[in-house]
Amino acid sequence: MSSAFILNDGTVLCRRTLDGWLPLQVQLSEFDTVDDSECLQAYQVGRVELLESLAPSHWVSDDFIDVDVISASAPATSAITYDYAVTNDIALPIITDSISNSDNFFITYRQLITQLPVALSAQLSQAIQLLRWQADTQFCSRCSAPVTAAKRDERAMVCQVCQLRQYPRVQPCVITAITRPNPQTGEMQILLAHHHRYGQQSLPLQYGLIAGFVEVGESLEHAVVREVAEEVNISLLDIRYVSSQPWPFPSNLMLGFRACYASGDIVVQEDELSHAEFFDISNLPKIPFKGSIAYELIEQIVHEQGMSL
Repeated sequence: MSSAFILNDGTVLCRRTLDGWLPLQVQLSEFDTVDDSECLQAYQVGRVELLESLAPSHWVSDDFIDVDVISASAPATSAITYDYAVTNDIALPIITDSISNSDNFFITYRQLITQLPVALSAQLSQAIQLLRWQADTQFCSRCSAPVTAAKRDERAMVCQVCQLRQYPRVQPCVITAITRPNPQTGEMQILLAHHHRYGQQSLPLQYGLIAGFVEVGESLEHAVVREVAEEVNISLLDIRYVSSQPWPFPSNLMLGFRACYASGDIVVQEDELSHAEFFDISNLPKIPFKGSIAYELIEQIVHEQGMSL
């Protein structure tokens, strides 16, 4: 027997617990597998095998005190779409149209990431990205012929005409926390910007870090320098890598950096940002949610100054 998460357009089927929503897992029987003469079920469109990429200790969060929640936070072996489950007559719990009247509901990944263990969030991110890759890779990018899933233990879509193999791709994206002492008081400051992608919001506006995609032929450090220069017109010192986070919108690998302000006056790139400035860490605006790498980078700086978010 194996277990699977159920996803639907970037949302995850969850069950309500005392500690909030927890991803629900359904059992897949031997009937749901295919024989060796066909492509592995794990790579059929609508179903993917998941990898446990972190140590078991990462699967338990200190926020989970309910025994049932802790046991249920173990990794699933695969993920399937809701349509796949319906088509293959896989038994699902009752799902209503109202979140307030349901014990089982499709919850967005952004909402879940604030309360789940790191490895569970990463596995759900992997599931979202792989299922979307399957759906978006139905034809050969070279000759446009239909593709089929590889018939070996390999994640690839194969063209039966020209034999081109298409694999899942990630898009590297740098995100940088830039600091300096306040010129008047000496208090540590962080450069934060309000991005147009946040949309029109009610006050207070949300601010985030400077981020952007790595371009072909450049190093990660060069991408940091270029993106910061393009978006806010300043130069940097002491650029250093901190950590990374897979991000499934659409299929990014966020690479977190820290840097120190060197020189220049802030001039925002108006097609990307509406406002940017250095904020004292004792007076930060609304920032990205807990669980995002932006929050973690900001939190690290705040903690170094003996404060907390």
